[in-house]
Amino acid sequence: MNKRIFISAVLLGLFLFAGFSADAQVDKLLGMWKTIDDETGQAKSYVKIFKATDGMYYGRVEKLLNKPADTKCTACTGKNKDKPIVGMFVVSKMKADGKELVDGNILDPGNGKSYYCTISLDPTDPKKLIVRGSLDSWGIAGRSQTWLRAE
Repeated sequence: MNKRIFISAVLLGLFLFAGFSADAQVDKLLGMWKTIDDETGQAKSYVKIFKATDGMYYGRVEKLLNKPADTKCTACTGKNKDKPIVGMFVVSKMKADGKELVDGNILDPGNGKSYYCTISLDPTDPKKLIVRGSLDSWGIAGRSQTWLRAE
């Protein structure tokens, strides 16, 4: 009987540790990131990625680097139409999955379009974030950007 209790306690501890470990990995994705345009290589903005009270992860534009702070999203539709880009949620409804964020969307204020999104740390450099936007939920038809941790 004592052996059964011991094994149960060990298994419970492993499950709890695995859960905390996964959260710790995703926590590395949180914070302020400098977005880099994948076509020009220029820094465009600062986006803050955070976990909201609904348990989902979001990214909000905190600052534009090459445009006036009051620039509006004229290409956007719906609730973002003609709204200021600063303060706009460009990453929305992401879920933690191991070391990455998945199953959410990313908005490109440049063209007003929303894409499926996956976010993960660059395995070779923890100061780089790989942000993949795609037309399909598998991430096949899309493109990736590398964002840099803001110092």
